[in-house]
Amino acid sequence: MLIRNKLMLRFTLVVLAIQVSFSAFIYYFNVSTRAQRFEHRLGTSATLAARLLIRPGKLETGQLGTLRRRDLLTLANEQISIYGPGGELRYSSADDFDQAPYRARLAALGPGQQVAFGLGGRREAVGLGYDHAGAPYRIFVSADDQLGWARLHQLGLLLLLGNVGALALTILAGWYFAGAALAPVARIGRQAGRISATNLGRRLPEGNGRDELAQLARAFNGMLAGLEQAFEAQKSFLSHASHELRTPLTTLTGTLETALAYDATLPAARESLAHSLDAARHLQSLTTSLLALARADGTLPPFTPVRLDECLSQALEYARAKYPGRELRLAFGTLPDAAADTDVFMVPGNAELLTTALLNLLDNAGKYSTGPVLAELGYDGPTVLQVRVIDRGRGLSPDELGHIYEPLYRAPGALGRPGYGLGLPLTQRIVQRHGGRLALASAEGVGTTATVWLPAAA
Repeated sequence: MLIRNKLMLRFTLVVLAIQVSFSAFIYYFNVSTRAQRFEHRLGTSATLAARLLIRPGKLETGQLGTLRRRDLLTLANEQISIYGPGGELRYSSADDFDQAPYRARLAALGPGQQVAFGLGGRREAVGLGYDHAGAPYRIFVSADDQLGWARLHQLGLLLLLGNVGALALTILAGWYFAGAALAPVARIGRQAGRISATNLGRRLPEGNGRDELAQLARAFNGMLAGLEQAFEAQKSFLSHASHELRTPLTTLTGTLETALAYDATLPAARESLAHSLDAARHLQSLTTSLLALARADGTLPPFTPVRLDECLSQALEYARAKYPGRELRLAFGTLPDAAADTDVFMVPGNAELLTTALLNLLDNAGKYSTGPVLAELGYDGPTVLQVRVIDRGRGLSPDELGHIYEPLYRAPGALGRPGYGLGLPLTQRIVQRHGGRLALASAEGVGTTATVWLPAAA
């Protein structure tokens, strides 16, 4: 079911429940009021009969004088019965009326008491105990409240028609207001339908910018901005990757084809094989780096406690072996009070990936630095471990710093040196997957400082 129909249905049901409850209250109140009003009228008729027949003593003499039996009847189908002290019927306005319901209530009706009861159908009765000169009389009056019931019927019909009309208006109002409330959602849906991989620059309308729909649109726009950035990064990555992979493949293919066509001696064939082997190794190294980057983006094995100092020491050993002429130093920064504890440098993570990330930073520093490289391990706060790698290289410009995390991007100063532009993107993703953060600060002609923050193990 559409949300618009759901809103309309719920709105209609709520309003209908309120209408029916209010109508039921009005009808019940009128029913109760009619019963009380008619009981009062019957009681008045009984009192009037007592004053006209019992008090003057007309029932004792049996002479009504000028008063006729029908003169006391003022209500529709009214009937009056009066019983004397001994329970005998002294007066009845109708000779053929069934007196059994009255006689059944004689004993329970005391002097001064008034009781109301029904006689079946819509006929209602009132019994009144009347004491005259020490003698108890019982007066019963019954009648049909035709006017009261007619008014109730009219009220019920009016409430029914009013509720039906109000229901129709409620459905129309619910349809209109649901449509008006969901109009921004419809606009968002139409705009979202126009967005595809080829035009991710479109954004959803944010309406008034204050309500929940505006918050939803802002969230979608933020997601679209992230997707657009991811698509652009992917396009750039595929462009660079295809170029980087095509170069060694072309070299390898061309060398082998040349060797097959022209190499007639063993020395020439060996030279061709050597060139082919270099191209194959270059291709293997680039493929390994791309796979490592994909692995950092994929599902990682469960983290275990890892000693970050051991990862850094192993990365330093690899870097010293790769750059034997470069001085790489290890220093310790701020340590917590429990520095004597052997687990002070524990972090939750994957030792192999963390070693790879630190090695990439040391590799960049050793590759471009003109002086010693310093690796510093310490704490930045009570629960955050910090690793800084400081070199004395040429540094990076602000524009270059804005692109260093793009896969396969290489700064102008890095051209002609070994590498594929995958080290820093890989390091950043490994650090982020471990709940940490990587930042580079650089100044041209001064050097670069790479800082990694990682959460320490509890």
